[in-house]
Amino acid sequence: MIDLTKGKPIKVILLFTLPLLLGNIFQLLYNLIDAIIVGQTLGKEAFAAVGATSALNFLIMGFAIGITSGFAIIISQRFGADDEEGVKNSFVIGLFLTLATSIILSLIAFTFARPLLEIMQTPKELLADAHQFLKAIFGGMIFTVLFNYLSNVMRAIGDSRTPLIALIISTVLNVGLEFLFILGLHAGVFGAGIATVIAQTFSVVFLVVYIKFKVPVLHFGKKNLKLDKKEMKRHSALGYPMGFQSSIIAIGSLTMQIVLNKLGSDVVAMQAIGRQIDQIAMQPMISLGLAVTTFAAQNYGAKKYKRMLIGLKHAVIVDVIWGITFCCLLLTCNKFFSGLFVSPKETHIMALAFDYYLINGVLYWVLAILFIVRGFIQGCGNSLVPTLAGIAELVMRAGVSVLGLMTFGLTAVIFASPAAWIGSVMILIPSYLKITKDLKNKEKAS
Repeated sequence: MIDLTKGKPIKVILLFTLPLLLGNIFQLLYNLIDAIIVGQTLGKEAFAAVGATSALNFLIMGFAIGITSGFAIIISQRFGADDEEGVKNSFVIGLFLTLATSIILSLIAFTFARPLLEIMQTPKELLADAHQFLKAIFGGMIFTVLFNYLSNVMRAIGDSRTPLIALIISTVLNVGLEFLFILGLHAGVFGAGIATVIAQTFSVVFLVVYIKFKVPVLHFGKKNLKLDKKEMKRHSALGYPMGFQSSIIAIGSLTMQIVLNKLGSDVVAMQAIGRQIDQIAMQPMISLGLAVTTFAAQNYGAKKYKRMLIGLKHAVIVDVIWGITFCCLLLTCNKFFSGLFVSPKETHIMALAFDYYLINGVLYWVLAILFIVRGFIQGCGNSLVPTLAGIAELVMRAGVSVLGLMTFGLTAVIFASPAAWIGSVMILIPSYLKITKDLKNKEKAS
């Protein structure tokens, strides 16, 4: 475990980020493996069908996973304050709320998956495969959400290495199961979804066993099983807004997906490729943002306010450098990246993908700032402003998508995501300035 309240801020942040980054890369491999195997073995139609589910999947799963991040922030603050009983109580409350929420969402999502795909105007030739894939994913949703909760809890107490190990095991298993279900059993896209669910179930088992034998601070007794109403409200007040924040952002992506669905399967395939590449670009940003959240939460609990500000400044610099660097790499090697998912013979899709890279890539540095500042604000225990920033993302992405299609066409629609990043950052800046001012005043008073 890494104590983020001690040592040089940027050094401990980066040391904590590294396992997070590797873990997110392996998490990304889940999606990449699905996409590559489906695209190269089942064809572009199946690939586009899986891609067409991403926004809806993000809407449902994003909410459930978002709440686990909020619960973990409280655990992190109490861990930083050396409140061991508080950590145990928070762990139990978060576990209860996570399980209850994921079960309810799983039932709803599994039942209404196909009607939602139809409302999204998913192309008819993609509808059947898209529905099959979602049935598998939503059917095993509880394991995916539970894995994310346990991983977030481990990170909250300074252990980003163990979730990485769980992901490595799961990813290797997922690769084997992908080949078994798709190439061996000919289970199609449904098999791809089942492989992912089974692999993440093993991750949950691994983390439960590890916590039982290696993490005494998370061992709870009967007295911790009493669900205090005040504590339930406090956890809900931070967790659920973060879940809504993810869903609000997803609604914007959903609107954009609906607009793109109207333009045919080649454009849907372009969007599917673009999403995968965006995920590659975002992994260091997401990882550093998560590290900053934990760093801010632990130091906030320890009342080390000056240290929080130093870490924030250095993290922003590092993340912006990454955004600019990856943009240059992406534009230079665009054919390689696109060729991972579709045949080079699909020249129209390749050309569309380059336009996507150009429009999104040049503004990756804005996205980098978004992840760091939002993570810092959340680590301070503020969930309202990030939620408002999520609403700004929704308005910008949905508005630019719809108006763009009516005016300038596909190019304007592609710009919807960068517009959303800019809108979100503009909402976060006033809160960032206020929080940093308050922290400076608290530092002077201490």
